[in-house]
Amino acid sequence: QVQLVESGGGLVQPGGSLTLSCAAPASIFSSSVLAWYRQDPGKERELVARISTSGWINYGPRVKGRFTISRDNAKNTAFLQMSALQPEDTAVYYCNLDGPGTITWGQGTQVTVSS
Repeated sequence: QVQLVESGGGLVQPGGSLTLSCAAPASIFSSSVLAWYRQDPGKERELVARISTSGWINYGPRVKGRFTISRDNAKNTAFLQMSALQPEDTAVYYCNLDGPGTITWGQGTQVTVSS
């Protein structure tokens, strides 16, 4: 069973920055699409950012220009750099891996933007 290990969430003030990490098994990382989603209680899970195996990227409309997704195939890790954070960015952030024969979600990491 594929497992993803997320880290980097926490509490940050408005205007601040955080970086999330998502580590995946080396056997499938480089052949998988990696994405970040987020979800607030009572709301639908929304796409934050996605990066393909070739590095093609797309962002959700609410984060474009503020967030940056990247991947390091040598370290089997995907990153989400978040800047200019606002209270409406508060949510549980989930890593998603779409790879050969599997679609897997991370356990989620809480990001809270508050003064």
